Amino acid sequence: MSGTSPRNSLLPWYIGLVILALVDAYIAYQFFATRCEAPALAQFLVLVAVPGVYIVLMYLTFKSQP
Repeated sequence: MSGTSPRNSLLPWYIGLVILALVDAYIAYQFFATRCEAPALAQFLVLVAVPGVYIVLMYLTFKSQP
């Protein structure tokens, strides 16, 4: 099949980004709407730091593939 177009190597990253954004929004809702008494540092780590590191690592993984 010489007529096939190359697949976008970042498509899994885009899908993962959308899923992560939805899950992060749900967790943020649970934190702020239900008066969760978790410390601010824990909320920051769960909502910002861990997803941020995951996005960067996932991007680097898909970008490094041929």
